[in-house]
Amino acid sequence: ALSRAAADPAGVPLHAGKTGPGLFPATTAARLAAQRCKDEAFVKVVRTDGRGKAVLEVCAITEKGLAFLLSEANPRQVLEDLVRAVESRQNQLADLVATARQAHAGLEALKAVAEKVLQQVGRQGNGTPLPHDRPAANGAESWHGAALNHLTRRQAAGASEDCPLPELYQAARQACPRLTIGQFHDGLRQLQEQGRIYLHPWTGPLYDLPEPPCALLTGHEVAYYASLR
Repeated sequence: ALSRAAADPAGVPLHAGKTGPGLFPATTAARLAAQRCKDEAFVKVVRTDGRGKAVLEVCAITEKGLAFLLSEANPRQVLEDLVRAVESRQNQLADLVATARQAHAGLEALKAVAEKVLQQVGRQGNGTPLPHDRPAANGAESWHGAALNHLTRRQAAGASEDCPLPELYQAARQACPRLTIGQFHDGLRQLQEQGRIYLHPWTGPLYDLPEPPCALLTGHEVAYYASLR
C-alpha cells in the first residue's frame, strides 16, 4: 500500500471502491492496516470524494511513511515502481497534449466557418452582392475616414457607451454605399492592427445579439462595439 502511495503522491483512495482501486482492499484485516497507517502518520488524508456512505478518503504518503517504506522494502524496487509511474504519467500527458491540439484545430476551423456564415448572412440580409459578384475594395480609405470621423463625433458628443458595429457600418456605407459586411470586417481588423480603434466584445447572451451579421469574431470573443484609441 505504501508503495502505491509513493508512486502517486497526488493521492489515492485509502480503500478500494466500486469505481476503482485503492491503497487497501475492502477487507477487515486491510481496514485495520489502513487505520494503523493513519494512526502512525504513514499516510495523510489530502481530500475526500463523494457523499454519505460513499465518501472516499484520498490519502498521500508522508515523509515518515516513505522513510518506513524504504526501511522495510528494497529501495531498488521502490525506484522501479516510481519509474513505471513516471512513464505512465508521461504517456497520459502526451495523450492529453494530442487531444488539446486536435480540439484547438477544431475550434479554429469552427471559428473560420462561423465567420464566413456571418458574412453570408450579412450579404443576404442587406441585399449586397454574393461572393462571385463582390466589387473590389475601392474607396477603403474614404470609408475608413468616415468611420473614424463618426467615432470622433460620438466621443466629442460625450456618448456614454462605445459605438455598436451596426451603427458604424451604416456610417461607413454613407461614404461607400457598395461596402459589404466582409469588407467592413476586414477594414475593422486593419484599423485595430494600426492601433486606431479598439474593438469591444458583446457581453450578453448571444441570442440577444441585435443585427448579428455585423458582429465580428476576434480571437475567442464576438466583437460588437468600437471606440477610438
